[in-house]
Amino acid sequence: MTDTVPLIPREVLFGNPERMQPRLSPDGERLAYLAPKNGVLNIWVGPVGSPVEDFEPVTDDAKRGIRVYFWAEDNTHIVYLQDEGGDENWRVHAVDSSTKEDRDLTPFDDVQAQIVERSRRFPDTLLVALNRENPELHDVYRLTLSTGEIELAAKNPGNVVGWVVDADFRVRGAMAATPDGGFDVLLRDTEEEDWRKLLSWGKEDALSSAPVGFTEGGEKMYLIDSRGANASRLVLLDLESGDLETLVEDPRYDVGQVVTHPETHEVQAAAVERARTEWVVLDDDVREDFEVIQGMSRGDFGLASRDHADENWLVAFTADDGGASYYAYDRKNRRGEHLFDARPDLAEYTLARMEPISFTSRDGLAIEGYLTLPPGSSGGPMPMVLNVHGGPWVRDGWGYHPEAQWLTNRGYASLQVNYRGSTGYGKEFLNAGNKEWGAKMHDDLVDAVAWAVDEGIADPERVAIYGGSYGGYAALVGATFTPDLFRCAVDIVGPSSLITLINSVPPYWKPLISTFHERVGNPDTEEEFLKSRSPLFHVDRIRIPMLIAQGANDPRVKQAESEQIVAAMNEKGIDYEYLLFEDEGHGFVRPENRMKFYAAAERFLAKHLGGRAED
Repeated sequence: MTDTVPLIPREVLFGNPERMQPRLSPDGERLAYLAPKNGVLNIWVGPVGSPVEDFEPVTDDAKRGIRVYFWAEDNTHIVYLQDEGGDENWRVHAVDSSTKEDRDLTPFDDVQAQIVERSRRFPDTLLVALNRENPELHDVYRLTLSTGEIELAAKNPGNVVGWVVDADFRVRGAMAATPDGGFDVLLRDTEEEDWRKLLSWGKEDALSSAPVGFTEGGEKMYLIDSRGANASRLVLLDLESGDLETLVEDPRYDVGQVVTHPETHEVQAAAVERARTEWVVLDDDVREDFEVIQGMSRGDFGLASRDHADENWLVAFTADDGGASYYAYDRKNRRGEHLFDARPDLAEYTLARMEPISFTSRDGLAIEGYLTLPPGSSGGPMPMVLNVHGGPWVRDGWGYHPEAQWLTNRGYASLQVNYRGSTGYGKEFLNAGNKEWGAKMHDDLVDAVAWAVDEGIADPERVAIYGGSYGGYAALVGATFTPDLFRCAVDIVGPSSLITLINSVPPYWKPLISTFHERVGNPDTEEEFLKSRSPLFHVDRIRIPMLIAQGANDPRVKQAESEQIVAAMNEKGIDYEYLLFEDEGHGFVRPENRMKFYAAAERFLAKHLGGRAED
């Protein structure tokens, strides 16, 4: 890359957005969005169509910032979730959008709240799940917004990890974990009746199947279902006859997002997650809308908000060469208007394009991913960062990725790989990752580096492995199992021991422990096997510099995961840097912490790979 491409400041890439996540009030007259107040993301509200000067903050969060919120159906309250220091014990807050009165509606210590559902027909009520009685199990409660009153709606029978609500706002469906790593879908006709089993997803279908919701009359249910197929399909199940109708399917790629009409509960469109998001429209009433919206930007889009009259939509676009972009869409006139960009400062800089790539693994699997190259690069071998996604049961997709832009702007090729065990590519590909942590899953990453070297993209002497969560584990594996392949490694909240990881999961993950046993390993019966896949027990193999970053309050990957491997490296005199953030959890939310981490990571990569760095 030529040095004529200006450095993009870290603040532009990783600081707070200017505005993001717009939401229409139910009556369509007001707009809310997230924007900084004194450097912290808060909710701002103003009249639709008015200048930004007419918007004002209605919340006053001074620490972590608000990230999840929505308008209540009463057109008055805005509901948001907040935890303390990254501990993921979310509390439900309701703020009056006019008076700014902010109430904590679930003020319970060491209790996690989850939003289950809201309904236009019951505008003063939310259904929330709380692990109030048992830290391992969430029960469902009716929460009255106006009074704060809480009433039990569904008692967890002992293994339920998800709930399904019908059009009459009754908890009538549930997804229960089974001892073999699968799920049963439970059903009841009324909230007073006992649960009965409707269907089962075995362990091979468990992570690629899920309920979507009931139809309006409650006699049928939409499902994402991989039974009898490789890739998960959108199907409609008749609850009485058992007849199954396939609505959307693809032989290789899973169905992802599903759009349902908020009033009729009819599925209107579903997305197939190929290299790019591709929508399949099922409802003729919105077919032309989707066609018009697709032509509004070169990016991939999703519906962010719609008013009760369904006349006005908000649409969010993502594109590889810019941050999120939001449009107001007028359905009556079939016309879209640009609302705002999340990060308008990016327009002042040269951004890179993300290209889908594919190669064949050593044992014949088709592996896909994304390559982002520095703008103006000559195309010759260059330093490369293999950026491994977390999960691992998720996937990387096309669009704006701030780390990809950061890396390429600093002079590195950025390679993101959907290794086996990633979702989106059918259950055979997903299940090929079972008990392959640190083995064939890592082989796919090694094969990706070999592909980049063979293609003349990567300099084999200057490749780093970088990632968070599972990606952090992969970085530790890269440093211990294949240290000759990488020049350095960056681990963000990655587990160093699969034994301590599984034995210390949050209590509310306990119903899912069989999933970990089936897909990772069982510490009680496979201790030696898990040791063989755990970087902690192979520290003496590390010969490359390490950067490790950890949140002290992480409930998923505990602080001990980083501390124990840092202690082992320290004992053996291995070169490392360690960053501990006392007020963070599983990832770094506060802007000042993100800035500190990326500054350290940038210096670390520049030192060992030779790229550029901001002063």
